[in-house]
Amino acid sequence: MELFYHPLSRYSQKVLLGMYEKQANFYPRVTDLRDPLQRQAFSKLNPLGKLPLLRCSDGSMLPESSIIIEYLDRHIASGSRLLPPDADDALRVRLWDRIIDNDISNQLFLIEQQQSMAPEHRNELAMAQVRQRLLLVFAGLDNELAHSHWLVGDGFSLADCALLPCLEPAFTLLPLLDLDNLCRYRQQAKLRGSWELVAEEAQLAAADDISGVKLIP
Repeated sequence: MELFYHPLSRYSQKVLLGMYEKQANFYPRVTDLRDPLQRQAFSKLNPLGKLPLLRCSDGSMLPESSIIIEYLDRHIASGSRLLPPDADDALRVRLWDRIIDNDISNQLFLIEQQQSMAPEHRNELAMAQVRQRLLLVFAGLDNELAHSHWLVGDGFSLADCALLPCLEPAFTLLPLLDLDNLCRYRQQAKLRGSWELVAEEAQLAAADDISGVKLIP
C-alpha cells in the first residue's frame, strides 16, 4: 500500500494514526499540494486534489480519511480494532467521527484561515461565532469523556483518530482548560505511541516549513 499525505494535514494525521494503530506496512508518499509540480502529478491520481489518498494493494485508489481507516480495519487483522464489533458502538464511533470532522476540524481551519490574514481583513464576528460553536461541541465531548476512557468506551477507535489531530490546535485557539475530562484525555493521548509518531513527523515538517505559506487543510 502507498499513502499519499502531508504531515501537517489533520486528515492525513488521522489516517497515519489508523496506519500505526493497525501496524500496517505502507509506503509513505509525502505530497505537498502547494508545490505546482507535485499538485499536477497528484491530480492524475485524484483529480479533486485532496489528501490523503491510499493506493491499495490491488492498485485501486481510496480517498477520504474515514473510508481509508474503515478499509484498514476491515483488511488488516493486527493492531487495534478501530470499528467496534458491537453495532451500536460502531454507530457511535461513526457519529463522533463525522461530528469531529465537520464541526471541529473544518471549523478550526476556518479560524486558522482568518488568523492568517492581515487584521484589517479578518471577519471578527464570524470568528467569534465559529469559536462559540466549537465550545459547544467540546462541552459535549467533555460530557462524553466523563463516562469513557477513550471517546467511545475503553478501546481506541476511528473517532479517536479523528479527534487527536484537533486537540493541540483547539487548546491553542480556545479556552478549554476548564474541561477536566477533555484535559485528561489530551494528556493520555500525548502518551499514545501512534500519536507520538504522528506528532514527531509533524514537528519535523513544521520546522522545515516556511512561515506565511498557504495553510494545509
